[in-house]
Amino acid sequence: MSDSPLPPGSRIVIAGASGLIGSALARSLSAEGHEVVRLVRREPRSPHEVRWDPQRQRIDAVGLIGCAAVVNLAGAPVAGRPWTRAYKRMIRDSRVLGTATLAEAVASLDEPPRVFVNGSAIGFYGDTDDRAVDESAPPGAGFLPSVCVEWEEAAAPAQEAGVRTVFPRTGLVVAREGGAWARLIPLFRAGLGGRMGNGRQYWSYIALHDEVAAIRHVLDTESLSGPVNLTAPDPLTNGEITDAMGRVLHRPTLLTAPAPLLRLALGDMAEDVLGSQRVLPTRLLESGFAFAFPSIEGALRAALG
Repeated sequence: MSDSPLPPGSRIVIAGASGLIGSALARSLSAEGHEVVRLVRREPRSPHEVRWDPQRQRIDAVGLIGCAAVVNLAGAPVAGRPWTRAYKRMIRDSRVLGTATLAEAVASLDEPPRVFVNGSAIGFYGDTDDRAVDESAPPGAGFLPSVCVEWEEAAAPAQEAGVRTVFPRTGLVVAREGGAWARLIPLFRAGLGGRMGNGRQYWSYIALHDEVAAIRHVLDTESLSGPVNLTAPDPLTNGEITDAMGRVLHRPTLLTAPAPLLRLALGDMAEDVLGSQRVLPTRLLESGFAFAFPSIEGALRAALG
């Protein structure tokens, strides 16, 4: 249920269009006739590319003229590399500086876009243990919550310019092409999958299909602004998700990765794996969004299919 969809052929600017979510969103928008403009860090190779340098907070704002929406999904990957001091700085700067650059560019336009969708993450809430939280919850403590707070605050220029600004706080995206599941699926297929730590920590997941559909819903739904959780309605524990992986892939899931071993192997990033986040998509559901793959089995089958 959308109150005012973007007109066909709308010009939509995407930062992070080469990433897992951004590339899927770009395909979805292009398939419906929208003009997708990608922000790139190199010399543009087509009229549908605009150069920017988020690290130096530079952008060719002329390329944003006439856009109906700006979607910012840019940011260094949280998983896949050790969280050294330098890499933690990169995680933070790639989000905060990029958001500030875009928000200021959006605010400078004579005719700003209808909506600025600026990515965020459920890392905002920190470790919630078995307590369910929604968008009304305060930020948690630690590195990722502090990054998410700064990330969202950096969008202030767009908000102050009167642009509807939305922060989709995304959970763990179930996809074969990237994110956590790109690493998990091969392990489980090889029969090497199992619980992490005690398996009681909650994982708030969302199918890639639903992630893209939810961003499209947010773009079109004028009553939505501020934080919106993008997670499936029923978060599950790591143990429950492990069991589902075994059922879907027809593999045993008897192995476990003890918490001390994960901390040794992953360093600070282990707390993200072992932490519990039971996050509910209250505002998304209240705005009329319907999930295509609300269950973990459905999300897994969609990813594998």
